[in-house]
Amino acid sequence: MGATNSKPISAIESDNESSVFNEKSTVQDYDISKHLQKLNLTLEPNSDELTSISLDALAQWEKQLLSDPKNRLAQSAFSKHDITSVIGKTGIEANLKDQYLFNVVVDTIGSPSFLNNQKLSGRCWIFASSNVLRSHVIKNYNLKEDSFQLSQSYLFFYDKLEKANLFLEHVIEYSEEPLDSRLSKWLFQDPVGDGGQWDMIINLVSKYGIVPNEVFPDSAQSTSSSRLNYIVTEKLREFGLVLRELVNNNTPKVVVQALKASMNKSIYNIIALALGNPPKPSDPFVWEILDKNGKYLHFETSALDFYKTHVQFDVSQHFSLLHDPRNDYDQLYTVDILNNIHGGKPVEYVNLQIDEIKEVAIKMLKDNEPMFFGCDVGKFGNSQSGILDTTAYDYELGFGVSLKSDKADRLRSGSSQMTHAMVITGVHLDPTTGKPVRWKIENSWGDAVGDKGYFVMTDEWFNEYVFQIVTNKKYVDKKVKDLIKKKDFKTLPYYDPMGSLA
Repeated sequence: MGATNSKPISAIESDNESSVFNEKSTVQDYDISKHLQKLNLTLEPNSDELTSISLDALAQWEKQLLSDPKNRLAQSAFSKHDITSVIGKTGIEANLKDQYLFNVVVDTIGSPSFLNNQKLSGRCWIFASSNVLRSHVIKNYNLKEDSFQLSQSYLFFYDKLEKANLFLEHVIEYSEEPLDSRLSKWLFQDPVGDGGQWDMIINLVSKYGIVPNEVFPDSAQSTSSSRLNYIVTEKLREFGLVLRELVNNNTPKVVVQALKASMNKSIYNIIALALGNPPKPSDPFVWEILDKNGKYLHFETSALDFYKTHVQFDVSQHFSLLHDPRNDYDQLYTVDILNNIHGGKPVEYVNLQIDEIKEVAIKMLKDNEPMFFGCDVGKFGNSQSGILDTTAYDYELGFGVSLKSDKADRLRSGSSQMTHAMVITGVHLDPTTGKPVRWKIENSWGDAVGDKGYFVMTDEWFNEYVFQIVTNKKYVDKKVKDLIKKKDFKTLPYYDPMGSLA
Protein backbone atom coordinates (compact mmCIF):
# COMPACT_ATOMS: atom_id res chain seq x y z
CA MET A 1 0.00 0.00 0.00
CA GLY A 2 1.05 3.60 -0.41
CA ALA A 3 2.92 5.29 -3.22
CA THR A 4 6.47 4.14 -2.53
CA ASN A 5 8.54 3.16 -5.56
CA SER A 6 9.71 -0.42 -6.03
CA LYS A 7 13.47 -1.04 -5.74
CA PRO A 8 15.63 -3.95 -6.86
CA ILE A 9 16.85 -6.43 -4.24
CA SER A 10 20.40 -5.03 -4.47
CA ALA A 11 20.06 -1.42 -5.51
CA ILE A 12 23.40 0.05 -6.68
CA GLU A 13 23.84 3.76 -6.20
CA SER A 14 26.05 5.47 -8.78
CA ASP A 15 26.82 9.17 -9.15
CA ASN A 16 23.98 10.01 -6.73
CA GLU A 17 21.43 8.48 -9.12
CA SER A 18 19.24 5.56 -8.01
CA SER A 19 19.24 2.53 -10.24
CA VAL A 20 15.95 1.97 -12.03
CA PHE A 21 14.16 -1.26 -11.21
CA ASN A 22 14.11 -3.61 -14.18
CA GLU A 23 10.72 -5.29 -14.21
CA LYS A 24 12.00 -7.85 -16.76
CA SER A 25 14.74 -9.11 -14.43
CA THR A 26 14.67 -12.78 -13.40
CA VAL A 27 15.64 -14.76 -10.34
CA GLN A 28 18.89 -15.70 -12.09
CA ASP A 29 19.92 -12.04 -12.00
CA TYR A 30 20.29 -12.24 -8.23
CA ASP A 31 22.32 -14.42 -5.89
CA ILE A 32 19.94 -15.88 -3.31
CA SER A 33 21.97 -19.03 -2.75
CA LYS A 34 22.79 -18.15 0.87
CA HIS A 35 19.08 -17.86 1.67
CA LEU A 36 18.29 -21.13 -0.08
CA GLN A 37 21.10 -22.88 1.79
CA LYS A 38 20.10 -21.42 5.17
CA LEU A 39 16.47 -22.46 4.73
CA ASN A 40 17.29 -25.79 3.09
CA LEU A 41 15.30 -24.89 -0.04
CA THR A 42 15.74 -25.60 -3.73
CA LEU A 43 14.81 -23.14 -6.45
CA GLU A 44 11.76 -24.22 -8.40
CA PRO A 45 11.67 -23.74 -12.20
CA ASN A 46 9.72 -20.64 -13.25
CA SER A 47 9.25 -19.79 -9.58
CA ASP A 48 9.69 -16.09 -10.40
CA GLU A 49 6.49 -16.27 -12.42
CA LEU A 50 4.43 -18.02 -9.74
CA THR A 51 2.36 -15.28 -8.08
CA SER A 52 -0.38 -17.71 -7.03
CA ILE A 53 -0.68 -21.45 -6.47
CA SER A 54 -1.19 -23.15 -9.84
CA LEU A 55 -2.68 -26.59 -10.45
CA ASP A 56 0.45 -27.58 -12.37
CA ALA A 57 2.59 -26.68 -9.35
CA LEU A 58 0.37 -28.71 -7.03
CA ALA A 59 0.65 -31.77 -9.27
CA GLN A 60 4.44 -31.44 -9.42
CA TRP A 61 4.81 -30.94 -5.66
CA GLU A 62 2.64 -33.96 -4.90
CA LYS A 63 4.61 -36.14 -7.30
CA GLN A 64 7.93 -35.08 -5.79
CA LEU A 65 6.72 -35.51 -2.20
CA LEU A 66 5.37 -39.01 -2.68
CA SER A 67 8.33 -40.19 -4.76
CA ASP A 68 10.28 -40.57 -1.51
CA PRO A 69 9.18 -43.73 0.40
CA LYS A 70 10.09 -42.05 3.71
CA ASN A 71 7.52 -39.35 3.06
CA ARG A 72 4.84 -41.93 2.36
CA LEU A 73 5.73 -43.67 5.64
CA ALA A 74 5.65 -40.35 7.52
CA GLN A 75 2.29 -39.42 6.01
CA SER A 76 0.85 -42.75 7.11
CA ALA A 77 2.24 -42.38 10.63
CA PHE A 78 0.96 -38.81 11.04
CA SER A 79 -2.51 -39.85 9.91
CA LYS A 80 -2.80 -42.24 12.86
CA HIS A 81 -0.70 -40.69 15.65
CA ASP A 82 0.06 -37.36 17.27
CA ILE A 83 2.95 -35.61 15.50
CA THR A 84 5.13 -35.36 18.62
CA SER A 85 4.72 -39.04 19.41
CA VAL A 86 6.03 -39.88 15.93
CA ILE A 87 9.03 -37.54 15.88
CA GLY A 88 9.93 -37.76 19.58
CA LYS A 89 13.52 -38.84 20.05
CA THR A 90 14.30 -42.14 21.75
CA GLY A 91 17.40 -44.15 22.52
CA ILE A 92 20.08 -44.57 25.15
CA GLU A 93 21.83 -41.28 24.40
CA ALA A 94 18.63 -39.24 24.82
CA ASN A 95 17.66 -41.11 27.98
CA LEU A 96 21.05 -40.54 29.60
CA LYS A 97 21.04 -36.83 28.79
CA ASP A 98 17.55 -36.32 30.17
CA GLN A 99 17.72 -38.50 33.28
CA TYR A 100 16.57 -37.16 36.63
CA LEU A 101 20.03 -37.09 38.21
CA PHE A 102 21.60 -33.96 39.70
CA ASN A 103 24.73 -33.39 41.77
CA VAL A 104 23.69 -29.96 43.13
CA VAL A 105 20.22 -29.82 44.71
CA VAL A 106 18.78 -27.42 47.29
CA ASP A 107 18.16 -29.01 50.69
CA THR A 108 14.65 -27.65 51.21
CA ILE A 109 11.95 -26.77 48.72
CA GLY A 110 8.56 -28.31 49.57
CA SER A 111 6.79 -31.19 47.91
CA PRO A 112 5.36 -30.73 44.37
CA SER A 113 2.66 -33.18 45.50
CA PHE A 114 1.32 -30.96 48.28
CA LEU A 115 -1.18 -28.31 47.12
CA ASN A 116 0.96 -27.45 44.10
CA ASN A 117 -1.35 -27.67 41.10
CA GLN A 118 -2.55 -24.50 39.39
CA LYS A 119 -5.01 -26.61 37.36
CA LEU A 120 -7.05 -24.57 34.85
CA SER A 121 -5.66 -21.19 35.83
CA GLY A 122 -2.75 -18.99 34.78
CA ARG A 123 -1.34 -18.58 38.28
CA CYS A 124 2.07 -20.16 37.62
CA TRP A 125 3.89 -17.00 38.72
CA ILE A 126 2.04 -17.05 42.04
CA PHE A 127 2.79 -20.76 42.51
CA ALA A 128 6.46 -20.30 41.61
CA SER A 129 6.76 -17.41 44.05
CA SER A 130 4.89 -19.32 46.77
CA ASN A 131 7.17 -22.32 46.30
CA VAL A 132 10.25 -20.14 46.79
CA LEU A 133 8.75 -18.46 49.86
CA ARG A 134 7.41 -21.65 51.46
CA SER A 135 10.87 -23.24 51.32
CA HIS A 136 11.98 -20.64 53.87
CA VAL A 137 9.03 -21.29 56.18
CA ILE A 138 9.75 -25.03 56.01
CA LYS A 139 13.40 -24.36 56.78
CA ASN A 140 12.68 -21.85 59.57
CA TYR A 141 10.40 -24.24 61.48
CA ASN A 142 11.81 -27.65 60.51
CA LEU A 143 8.54 -28.65 58.83
CA LYS A 144 7.79 -31.69 56.72
CA GLU A 145 8.10 -30.84 53.03
CA ASP A 146 4.69 -32.38 52.31
CA SER A 147 2.82 -30.58 55.09
CA PHE A 148 3.03 -26.86 54.30
CA GLN A 149 2.01 -24.58 51.45
CA LEU A 150 1.13 -20.91 51.14
CA SER A 151 -2.19 -19.63 49.83
CA GLN A 152 -1.98 -18.85 46.13
CA SER A 153 -5.67 -17.93 46.18
CA TYR A 154 -5.00 -15.13 48.68
CA LEU A 155 -2.55 -13.39 46.34
CA PHE A 156 -4.79 -14.22 43.36
CA PHE A 157 -7.74 -12.41 44.95
CA TYR A 158 -5.88 -9.18 45.64
CA ASP A 159 -4.07 -9.28 42.30
CA LYS A 160 -7.42 -9.40 40.49
CA LEU A 161 -8.82 -6.53 42.54
CA GLU A 162 -5.71 -4.36 42.07
CA LYS A 163 -5.51 -5.05 38.33
CA ALA A 164 -9.14 -3.96 37.97
CA ASN A 165 -8.40 -0.67 39.73
CA LEU A 166 -5.26 -0.17 37.63
CA PHE A 167 -7.25 -0.71 34.43
CA LEU A 168 -9.79 1.94 35.44
CA GLU A 169 -6.97 4.37 36.27
CA HIS A 170 -5.37 3.70 32.88
CA VAL A 171 -8.69 4.31 31.13
CA ILE A 172 -8.91 7.70 32.82
CA GLU A 173 -5.28 8.55 32.07
CA TYR A 174 -5.47 7.59 28.40
CA SER A 175 -9.06 8.59 27.73
CA GLU A 176 -8.04 10.87 24.85
CA GLU A 177 -6.58 7.92 22.96
CA PRO A 178 -8.88 6.78 20.13
CA LEU A 179 -10.73 3.64 21.12
CA ASP A 180 -9.31 1.81 18.09
CA SER A 181 -5.71 2.84 18.80
CA ARG A 182 -3.13 0.19 19.58
CA LEU A 183 -2.87 1.37 23.19
CA SER A 184 -6.62 1.37 23.86
CA LYS A 185 -7.03 -2.07 22.33
CA TRP A 186 -4.18 -3.34 24.50
CA LEU A 187 -5.74 -1.86 27.66
CA PHE A 188 -9.19 -3.31 26.99
CA GLN A 189 -7.99 -6.70 25.75
CA ASP A 190 -7.15 -8.50 28.99
CA PRO A 191 -7.27 -6.16 32.01
CA VAL A 192 -7.35 -8.83 34.74
CA GLY A 193 -5.56 -11.80 33.17
CA ASP A 194 -4.15 -14.43 35.51
CA GLY A 195 -0.51 -13.87 34.52
CA GLY A 196 2.10 -11.86 36.34
CA GLN A 197 5.73 -11.19 37.12
CA TRP A 198 8.10 -11.24 40.09
CA ASP A 199 7.86 -7.47 40.67
CA MET A 200 4.10 -7.87 40.89
CA ILE A 201 4.66 -10.35 43.72
CA ILE A 202 6.73 -7.68 45.44
CA ASN A 203 3.80 -5.26 45.09
CA LEU A 204 1.27 -7.75 46.44
CA VAL A 205 3.25 -9.16 49.34
CA SER A 206 4.48 -5.74 50.46
CA LYS A 207 0.89 -4.43 50.65
CA TYR A 208 -1.09 -7.53 51.63
CA GLY A 209 1.38 -10.00 53.13
CA ILE A 210 0.74 -13.72 52.70
CA VAL A 211 -1.06 -16.51 54.56
CA PRO A 212 -0.83 -20.31 54.84
CA ASN A 213 -2.99 -22.27 52.44
CA GLU A 214 -5.42 -23.43 55.12
CA VAL A 215 -6.32 -19.82 55.96
CA PHE A 216 -7.61 -19.17 52.43
CA PRO A 217 -7.60 -22.37 50.35
CA ASP A 218 -8.29 -22.77 46.66
CA SER A 219 -11.85 -22.80 45.37
CA ALA A 220 -13.53 -24.05 42.22
CA GLN A 221 -13.13 -20.62 40.65
CA SER A 222 -9.47 -20.06 41.53
CA THR A 223 -8.54 -23.42 40.01
CA SER A 224 -10.61 -22.79 36.87
CA SER A 225 -10.58 -19.05 36.39
CA SER A 226 -11.79 -18.42 32.84
CA ARG A 227 -15.44 -17.72 33.70
CA LEU A 228 -14.53 -15.35 36.53
CA ASN A 229 -12.12 -13.54 34.21
CA TYR A 230 -14.87 -13.26 31.60
CA ILE A 231 -17.36 -11.68 34.01
CA VAL A 232 -14.86 -9.21 35.49
CA THR A 233 -13.45 -8.27 32.09
CA GLU A 234 -16.89 -7.63 30.58
CA LYS A 235 -17.87 -5.37 33.49
CA LEU A 236 -14.57 -3.51 33.31
CA ARG A 237 -15.07 -2.86 29.61
CA GLU A 238 -18.50 -1.42 30.33
CA PHE A 239 -17.09 0.71 33.13
CA GLY A 240 -14.16 1.81 30.98
CA LEU A 241 -16.37 3.16 28.21
CA VAL A 242 -18.38 5.18 30.75
CA LEU A 243 -15.22 6.64 32.31
CA ARG A 244 -13.86 7.59 28.89
CA GLU A 245 -17.09 9.41 28.09
CA LEU A 246 -17.09 11.31 31.38
CA VAL A 247 -13.45 12.36 31.12
CA ASN A 248 -13.79 13.42 27.50
CA ASN A 249 -16.85 15.52 28.45
CA ASN A 250 -14.76 17.39 31.04
CA THR A 251 -16.54 15.89 34.04
CA PRO A 252 -14.90 17.07 37.30
CA LYS A 253 -12.22 14.70 38.54
CA VAL A 254 -13.89 14.26 41.92
CA VAL A 255 -17.01 12.94 40.19
CA VAL A 256 -15.02 10.55 37.98
CA GLN A 257 -13.12 9.16 40.97
CA ALA A 258 -16.31 8.74 43.01
CA LEU A 259 -17.84 6.71 40.20
CA LYS A 260 -14.64 4.69 39.85
CA ALA A 261 -14.80 3.83 43.56
CA SER A 262 -18.29 2.44 43.04
CA MET A 263 -17.00 0.42 40.11
CA ASN A 264 -14.21 -1.03 42.27
CA LYS A 265 -16.79 -2.08 44.86
CA SER A 266 -18.81 -3.83 42.17
CA ILE A 267 -15.69 -5.71 41.00
CA TYR A 268 -14.83 -6.62 44.59
CA ASN A 269 -18.30 -8.14 45.01
CA ILE A 270 -17.86 -10.31 41.91
CA ILE A 271 -14.44 -11.57 42.96
CA ALA A 272 -15.48 -12.17 46.58
CA LEU A 273 -18.59 -14.10 45.55
CA ALA A 274 -16.44 -16.31 43.33
CA LEU A 275 -13.38 -16.79 45.56
CA GLY A 276 -14.65 -16.03 49.05
CA ASN A 277 -13.54 -13.23 51.38
CA PRO A 278 -9.84 -13.45 52.22
CA PRO A 279 -8.49 -11.98 55.44
CA LYS A 280 -7.44 -8.38 55.20
CA PRO A 281 -3.70 -7.74 55.66
CA SER A 282 -3.94 -7.00 59.40
CA ASP A 283 -6.75 -9.40 60.32
CA PRO A 284 -5.57 -11.79 63.07
CA PHE A 285 -5.56 -15.55 62.58
CA VAL A 286 -4.00 -18.55 64.31
CA TRP A 287 -1.42 -20.71 62.54
CA GLU A 288 -1.02 -24.22 63.92
CA ILE A 289 1.27 -26.93 62.58
CA LEU A 290 3.45 -29.91 63.59
CA ASP A 291 7.16 -29.93 62.78
CA LYS A 292 9.14 -32.96 61.56
CA ASN A 293 9.51 -34.23 65.11
CA GLY A 294 5.80 -33.94 65.87
CA LYS A 295 6.24 -30.81 67.98
CA TYR A 296 3.12 -28.64 68.02
CA LEU A 297 3.62 -25.03 66.90
CA HIS A 298 1.07 -22.26 67.57
CA PHE A 299 1.26 -18.64 66.44
CA GLU A 300 -1.14 -15.70 66.53
CA THR A 301 -0.37 -13.63 63.49
CA SER A 302 -1.75 -11.73 60.45
CA ALA A 303 -0.98 -11.76 56.74
CA LEU A 304 1.56 -8.93 56.98
CA ASP A 305 3.08 -10.32 60.18
CA PHE A 306 3.23 -13.84 58.75
CA TYR A 307 5.25 -12.55 55.79
CA LYS A 308 7.60 -10.51 57.98
CA THR A 309 7.97 -12.83 60.97
CA HIS A 310 7.50 -16.36 59.69
CA VAL A 311 8.57 -16.29 56.03
CA GLN A 312 11.62 -14.10 56.73
CA PHE A 313 12.36 -13.63 53.03
CA ASP A 314 12.44 -10.04 51.77
CA VAL A 315 10.98 -10.18 48.26
CA SER A 316 11.93 -6.54 47.66
CA GLN A 317 15.64 -7.48 47.80
CA HIS A 318 15.26 -9.86 44.87
CA PHE A 319 15.24 -8.79 41.23
CA SER A 320 15.17 -10.22 37.73
CA LEU A 321 18.08 -11.01 35.45
CA LEU A 322 16.98 -11.12 31.83
CA HIS A 323 18.36 -12.70 28.69
CA ASP A 324 17.10 -10.72 25.70
CA PRO A 325 19.57 -10.91 22.79
CA ARG A 326 17.67 -8.24 20.83
CA ASN A 327 18.74 -5.53 23.23
CA ASP A 328 21.96 -4.24 24.78
CA TYR A 329 23.43 -6.27 27.62
CA ASP A 330 24.50 -4.73 30.95
CA GLN A 331 21.47 -2.47 30.89
CA LEU A 332 18.42 -2.05 33.15
CA TYR A 333 15.06 -2.32 31.39
CA THR A 334 11.45 -1.73 32.30
CA VAL A 335 8.23 -2.09 30.30
CA ASP A 336 5.92 0.87 29.75
CA ILE A 337 2.62 0.79 31.70
CA LEU A 338 3.17 -2.79 32.91
CA ASN A 339 2.12 -3.25 36.53
CA ASN A 340 -0.57 -4.77 38.73
CA ILE A 341 -0.98 -2.10 41.43
CA HIS A 342 -1.52 1.59 40.73
CA GLY A 343 1.62 3.37 41.92
CA GLY A 344 3.35 0.06 42.53
CA LYS A 345 6.94 -0.89 41.83
CA PRO A 346 7.58 -1.15 38.07
CA VAL A 347 8.86 -4.30 36.41
CA GLU A 348 12.68 -4.30 36.28
CA TYR A 349 15.07 -6.49 34.32
CA VAL A 350 18.88 -6.43 34.15
CA ASN A 351 19.83 -7.81 30.73
CA LEU A 352 22.87 -10.12 30.83
CA GLN A 353 24.58 -12.72 28.68
CA ILE A 354 23.12 -16.18 29.22
CA ASP A 355 26.35 -17.60 30.69
CA GLU A 356 26.41 -14.85 33.32
CA ILE A 357 22.85 -15.75 34.30
CA LYS A 358 23.79 -19.41 34.64
CA GLU A 359 26.74 -18.52 36.88
CA VAL A 360 24.38 -16.68 39.21
CA ALA A 361 21.92 -19.58 39.16
CA ILE A 362 24.62 -22.09 40.11
CA LYS A 363 25.81 -19.86 42.96
CA MET A 364 22.27 -19.72 44.32
CA LEU A 365 21.74 -23.47 44.13
CA LYS A 366 25.05 -24.16 45.87
CA ASP A 367 23.85 -21.79 48.60
CA ASN A 368 20.57 -23.75 48.94
CA GLU A 369 18.47 -21.02 47.30
CA PRO A 370 15.73 -22.15 44.89
CA MET A 371 14.87 -19.54 42.26
CA PHE A 372 11.88 -18.24 40.36
CA PHE A 373 12.44 -18.28 36.57
CA GLY A 374 10.45 -17.44 33.44
CA CYS A 375 10.55 -19.40 30.19
CA ASP A 376 8.68 -20.41 27.04
CA VAL A 377 7.50 -23.79 28.28
CA GLY A 378 5.60 -24.78 25.14
CA LYS A 379 8.69 -25.21 23.00
CA PHE A 380 10.39 -28.62 22.65
CA GLY A 381 8.87 -29.95 25.85
CA ASN A 382 6.92 -33.02 26.85
CA SER A 383 4.51 -32.18 29.66
CA GLN A 384 3.89 -35.81 30.55
CA SER A 385 7.52 -36.89 30.89
CA GLY A 386 8.60 -33.45 32.13
CA ILE A 387 11.49 -33.24 29.66
CA LEU A 388 12.49 -29.85 28.24
CA ASP A 389 15.05 -30.59 25.52
CA THR A 390 15.75 -28.83 22.20
CA THR A 391 16.38 -32.25 20.63
CA ALA A 392 13.16 -33.75 21.97
CA TYR A 393 11.49 -33.73 18.55
CA ASP A 394 13.14 -34.42 15.19
CA TYR A 395 11.16 -32.22 12.80
CA GLU A 396 13.70 -32.75 10.05
CA LEU A 397 13.19 -36.50 10.15
CA GLY A 398 9.43 -36.14 10.03
CA PHE A 399 8.95 -33.17 7.71
CA GLY A 400 12.29 -32.51 6.06
CA VAL A 401 12.55 -29.10 7.74
CA SER A 402 14.42 -27.80 10.75
CA LEU A 403 13.36 -24.84 12.89
CA LYS A 404 16.37 -22.56 12.70
CA SER A 405 15.31 -19.13 14.01
CA ASP A 406 17.57 -17.99 16.83
CA LYS A 407 16.34 -16.61 20.15
CA ALA A 408 16.43 -12.98 19.04
CA ASP A 409 14.51 -13.66 15.82
CA ARG A 410 11.93 -15.71 17.67
CA LEU A 411 11.30 -12.72 19.91
CA ARG A 412 11.15 -10.31 16.98
CA SER A 413 8.73 -12.45 15.01
CA GLY A 414 6.38 -13.28 17.87
CA SER A 415 7.43 -16.94 17.95
CA SER A 416 8.60 -16.90 21.56
CA GLN A 417 8.09 -15.07 24.84
CA MET A 418 7.77 -15.82 28.54
CA THR A 419 4.74 -18.06 28.98
CA HIS A 420 5.38 -19.88 32.26
CA ALA A 421 7.12 -19.48 35.61
CA MET A 422 8.60 -22.35 37.61
CA VAL A 423 11.34 -22.88 40.20
CA ILE A 424 14.90 -24.13 39.58
CA THR A 425 15.87 -26.44 42.46
CA GLY A 426 19.01 -28.19 41.21
CA VAL A 427 21.59 -28.60 38.49
CA HIS A 428 23.85 -31.39 37.24
CA LEU A 429 27.38 -30.13 36.61
CA ASP A 430 29.76 -32.04 34.38
CA PRO A 431 32.30 -33.61 36.79
CA THR A 432 35.16 -32.80 34.41
CA THR A 433 34.36 -29.30 33.16
CA GLY A 434 32.04 -28.03 35.87
CA LYS A 435 29.64 -26.82 33.17
CA PRO A 436 25.88 -27.31 33.59
CA VAL A 437 24.36 -30.28 31.76
CA ARG A 438 20.75 -30.21 32.95
CA TRP A 439 18.61 -28.43 35.54
CA LYS A 440 16.03 -29.69 38.05
CA ILE A 441 12.70 -27.87 37.92
CA GLU A 442 9.73 -27.79 40.27
CA ASN A 443 6.58 -27.19 38.24
CA SER A 444 3.06 -26.34 39.42
CA TRP A 445 1.08 -28.84 37.36
CA GLY A 446 0.64 -31.42 40.11
CA ASP A 447 2.48 -34.69 40.67
CA ALA A 448 0.96 -36.69 37.79
CA VAL A 449 3.49 -35.23 35.32
CA GLY A 450 7.26 -35.40 35.13
CA ASP A 451 8.98 -37.09 38.06
CA LYS A 452 6.17 -36.60 40.60
CA GLY A 453 5.95 -32.92 39.66
CA TYR A 454 9.63 -32.29 38.93
CA PHE A 455 10.84 -31.55 35.40
CA VAL A 456 14.31 -31.77 33.84
CA MET A 457 15.62 -29.00 31.56
CA THR A 458 18.70 -29.48 29.40
CA ASP A 459 21.30 -26.75 29.37
CA GLU A 460 20.70 -26.22 25.64
CA TRP A 461 17.01 -25.61 26.36
CA PHE A 462 18.04 -23.09 29.04
CA ASN A 463 20.02 -21.20 26.38
CA GLU A 464 17.09 -20.97 23.97
CA TYR A 465 13.93 -20.70 26.05
CA VAL A 466 14.81 -19.32 29.50
CA PHE A 467 14.46 -15.54 29.67
CA GLN A 468 14.59 -14.68 33.36
CA ILE A 469 15.77 -15.74 36.80
CA VAL A 470 15.19 -13.93 40.09
CA THR A 471 18.18 -13.43 42.37
CA ASN A 472 19.63 -11.41 45.23
CA LYS A 473 22.39 -8.80 45.16
CA LYS A 474 24.80 -11.10 47.00
CA TYR A 475 25.00 -13.43 43.99
CA VAL A 476 25.80 -10.80 41.32
CA ASP A 477 28.86 -8.69 40.58
CA LYS A 478 29.30 -4.96 41.05
CA LYS A 479 28.11 -3.91 37.60
CA VAL A 480 24.69 -5.45 38.23
CA LYS A 481 24.43 -3.90 41.70
CA ASP A 482 25.26 -0.50 40.21
CA LEU A 483 22.59 -0.87 37.52
CA ILE A 484 19.95 -1.75 40.12
CA LYS A 485 21.02 1.16 42.31
CA LYS A 486 21.09 3.84 39.58
CA LYS A 487 17.62 3.01 38.18
CA ASP A 488 18.65 4.32 34.78
CA PHE A 489 15.94 2.49 32.83
CA LYS A 490 15.56 1.89 29.15
CA THR A 491 11.84 1.55 28.60
CA LEU A 492 10.44 -1.11 26.30
CA PRO A 493 7.01 -0.47 24.75
CA TYR A 494 3.95 -1.99 26.45
CA TYR A 495 3.50 -4.47 23.57
CA ASP A 496 7.08 -5.80 23.76
CA PRO A 497 7.40 -9.56 24.34
CA MET A 498 9.32 -8.85 27.54
CA GLY A 499 6.04 -7.46 28.84
CA SER A 500 4.35 -10.83 28.52
CA LEU A 501 3.08 -12.21 31.80
CA ALA A 502 3.92 -15.76 32.86
